[in-house]
Amino acid sequence: MVTALDRKLLRDLRRIWAQTLAIALVLACGIMMLVGMQMTQSSLRGTQSAYYERYRFADVFAAMTRAPRAVVAQAQQIDGVAQAEGRIGFQAVLDVAGLQEPATGRIVSLPAGGDVLNVPLLRRGRLPDPDHPAEVALNEPFAEANGLVPGAQFRAVLNGSLRDLTVTGWVLSPEFVYTIAPGSMMPDDRRYGLIWMTESAAEAAMDMGGAVNELSLSLIRGADERAVIASLDALLAPYGGTGAYGRDRQMSHAFLDGEMTQLSVLARFLPPVFLLVAAFLVNMVLGRLIKMERTQIGLLKAIGYSTRQIAWHYLKLALLIGVIGVALGIGMGQWIGTSMIGMYRDYFRFPVILRDPATGVMVLAAALGMATATAGGWRAVMASVRLPPAEAMSPPAPPSFSRGWMDRAVASLRVRQTSMMILRSILRWPGRAAITLFGVMASVALLVASYFTFDSVTMLADTMFTQANRQQVTLV
Repeated sequence: MVTALDRKLLRDLRRIWAQTLAIALVLACGIMMLVGMQMTQSSLRGTQSAYYERYRFADVFAAMTRAPRAVVAQAQQIDGVAQAEGRIGFQAVLDVAGLQEPATGRIVSLPAGGDVLNVPLLRRGRLPDPDHPAEVALNEPFAEANGLVPGAQFRAVLNGSLRDLTVTGWVLSPEFVYTIAPGSMMPDDRRYGLIWMTESAAEAAMDMGGAVNELSLSLIRGADERAVIASLDALLAPYGGTGAYGRDRQMSHAFLDGEMTQLSVLARFLPPVFLLVAAFLVNMVLGRLIKMERTQIGLLKAIGYSTRQIAWHYLKLALLIGVIGVALGIGMGQWIGTSMIGMYRDYFRFPVILRDPATGVMVLAAALGMATATAGGWRAVMASVRLPPAEAMSPPAPPSFSRGWMDRAVASLRVRQTSMMILRSILRWPGRAAITLFGVMASVALLVASYFTFDSVTMLADTMFTQANRQQVTLV
């Protein structure tokens, strides 16, 4: 049943529709960022966890100049180590059709007995045959970018010798979700690739018979990673070990984890700014509306409407703003989350990204949105509806002022009259001044956060190309 107050609510909504929509959009921006960022972060996190577990991504990595294959069994005897795997890895220069300049690549050997850790996922074709040393598998992004389908050939300089290699398949690996060439700022799938060849072929190409130069370890749950790394460093020291490290320093994992951390930080710190601004705007608009309708409130009370009914009438306007903002915010959040997942699919090469709808986050966002609207309107509503009918129908009494210590302190500063008016306004209405100050702070925070990424990239480029790499040409 539509009551008279409900009809008045609709008239008020039509009258201040622009303000209502503006506040709802501010609220929607906060909800959108919360839902979109958390949805993207949880989707990446869930995909990463499932991919790492299924294809056995290692926990500790180490490189050395050359070590006998027996070191793998010795590494597995370290307390806390579940499995150990040794392999041969090295950089190579590639001659690929269609490229004017040489490409570079990383050669990784496939263990003869099958991979125990960092298992490559075959996406197309087949893995190399140990009986054919010229066969290799390529990582999917590099193969796609250069059109190297199974059966295609290219050449590579391996240990100073030019070899013809044949592509047998495309693979992905949990170790190389994010692929970037050493010394590069951004991925370049056309000019940097990963190449898997059989263990026997890698040994012959690099003269590494019976030896390895890389180790990967998985740890028992609850194992002390630092202790394992210290023991592994001691084991590999005679073989030119360069220092073992955990996942946090593994290039691909570090980039992926850093991106997810950034999404989590954005979801934690930016939405509250929008929500607080929306609460302030709701309070301001409702406060002005109630002051304009002060006489009407008195008449409503005089003809029998209770304080609760009148308060609920104005709170419904605030809640309606909240409903609009939440609906728009959740819808836009789902859209931006899906779009960001699609964007990350081009940078982080998972077999598939498991999309998390983030239902719990949407419920939390809806609750926060409604709480924001309610909190914004509560003070303005309660301050006016408590007035007796006779007082409400009368014009508000002018505020009373008396010359106190604050006025004397301001007068002693001997400032101009305009400056004195500003100081008196701040001292007499500290709450309003504080809210205004917070609004300015929030605006500056949004600007700083928005331009942070651009400034970071500029600084990174300056550090990379002006301070670190000062050369104009690099000869490989």
